[in-house]
Amino acid sequence: MTKEEYLEVYRHSLAHILAKAVIEIYGKDVQYAIGPQIDDGAYYDFVLPEGKTIGENDFTAIENKMREIIKRREDWTRKEVSKSEALDLFKDQKFKTELIQDLPDNEVITVYYTGNDYVDLCRGPHVENSQELMSAAFKLHSCSMAYWRGDEHRDKLQRVYFYAYPSKDELKDHIKMIEEARERDHKKIGAQLDLFMFDETAPGMPYWLPRGWQMYQALLKYSREIQSRHHYTEIAAPLVNNKKLWLISGHWAHYLNNMFIVPGIDGFVKADTNIADVIENPKDENAAAKVAKIQAGSVIYNRENLDTMAAKPMNCPNAMMTYKRTNHSYKELPIRYSEYDVLHRKEKSGQMNGLFRVQEFRQDDDHTFVMESQIKDEIADIISIADEIYKTFGVTYRAELSTRPDDFMGDIEVWNRAEAALKEILDAKYGEGGYEINEGDGAFYGPKIDLQIKDALGREWQCGTVQLDFQLPHNFGLTYTAADGSEQMPVVLHRAIYGSLERFIGIIIENFKGNFPFWLSPYQVALVPIREEHNAYARKVEELLLKAGVRVEADYSDKNMKTKIKGFKNYKDPYILVLGDKEAEEETVSINVRGSNKQIQNVPLAKFIEICKELNENHSLELIESVD
Repeated sequence: MTKEEYLEVYRHSLAHILAKAVIEIYGKDVQYAIGPQIDDGAYYDFVLPEGKTIGENDFTAIENKMREIIKRREDWTRKEVSKSEALDLFKDQKFKTELIQDLPDNEVITVYYTGNDYVDLCRGPHVENSQELMSAAFKLHSCSMAYWRGDEHRDKLQRVYFYAYPSKDELKDHIKMIEEARERDHKKIGAQLDLFMFDETAPGMPYWLPRGWQMYQALLKYSREIQSRHHYTEIAAPLVNNKKLWLISGHWAHYLNNMFIVPGIDGFVKADTNIADVIENPKDENAAAKVAKIQAGSVIYNRENLDTMAAKPMNCPNAMMTYKRTNHSYKELPIRYSEYDVLHRKEKSGQMNGLFRVQEFRQDDDHTFVMESQIKDEIADIISIADEIYKTFGVTYRAELSTRPDDFMGDIEVWNRAEAALKEILDAKYGEGGYEINEGDGAFYGPKIDLQIKDALGREWQCGTVQLDFQLPHNFGLTYTAADGSEQMPVVLHRAIYGSLERFIGIIIENFKGNFPFWLSPYQVALVPIREEHNAYARKVEELLLKAGVRVEADYSDKNMKTKIKGFKNYKDPYILVLGDKEAEEETVSINVRGSNKQIQNVPLAKFIEICKELNENHSLELIESVD
């Protein structure tokens, strides 16, 4: 048994122990739903008897009950039952009953008994006796609300999480990492540094505040600089398009429930109508009543209405239309269309999480049109861009190949060619076996390479992606004239390196803990004139720094010098310049370096400006902390 298999058995068995403990504490009327293992432990979902809830103050009692149950050294018994037997066994458990009813009549159903008084519906495997869990290192850590089967219209459940590791040391190390992650929480740091905010009037759509927008623009500038060197051209396209475009691209069939719709007036139905079951004829005798509901904001659209518009969730169709505007020769390929337009994707309220999961965002998107013979070189160049960008942020990454999903579009032979091409590229770059394969996880229009970066805490995040697409060019009728004069269809490469800029910023906030590299910091230099008579020199310094492309902020008020310095330190500005009589007289600066208690004095202003320009040009990770 591998370590991963052992952990799955260990954690899943502990989930059963948790459920048994909750029932023993809160009574037989507890409804227990599901309890899967997850990356660092497991959870279980419950509905407790009326008036009862589980809170952090209850964790110790539940943990003690779990240990008490383990010490009983009860046998775990696996039993196969028929569907009717299972329904009788769980007749008082509504969630288990629903799960059983969804199974085929001839399904072999397994249940596990822990002792004689607790049974759970489960495929297993599990431990054979609770004594195997005697050395279990576990800790309950949080509760949350969840919906049964993830449906916000179904029962509300109380979800109880716990960490679980084979040893106390491993558990201790994990808890330490979690505590550090909380300190790095981008939502917390984002508020402290005044980078962004959210408001209930635009759920999942961040407001970028002046400081955060400075950083956002720095990321865009860096991306554009690199893409310019690699001969990308940038376009911008409409943010809202007619339904006809999304029908051609396939998004209407494959992505409709994640799109924000701007419907035509004829296409409305009741708000509680399932999107897949809309009426065929919206122009019925109740049209007037429907218009009233439209005005009251209590309706949704009819998907059949051809006047319907949709905010774009992806840039792909717009890039296809841009390519299609004119005829192309093989001599023009590759054609690279970079795009940073705003995108919108609908998410369930419970899935949104700060900048990590939003409903409005931008990507460092690109759609490159190539001949099949150019695929290998073009993807190699894309990966070289990823290498450069990720190295700039001091993060490593690994590649994953995602193959054909069940709802794929197009010819299976075309998919086979595409997957073979990507495997050849990855084998050449990382060596055979040097990347992971995710079977069935590709986009509906083509296989893809995903790039998983690793942050300062060792956590992995999917950011970059390269998707090979033979389908959209076919859907849009795209062609180019080949060397022999024939009309051929180009292949499209969908590509992003940051991915969502919002998500990427959330990641780097946590990676750097808000102590951003100089080139990325919202404001790079803060000016503190000691007294008001030093403001004139400070303004001169500010003007020269701005001219050199340095982002500067200054406090020209009559506040105490230490108060001014403290304010800028709270914003984690890399350099704080203290300017007084001597500095003004000698045209020097005294520098407080972020993270250091030392002050570098008597630095010529011209020298400091050169240091700043060097840090910006090199996209340096570290600050220069001494001047020779």
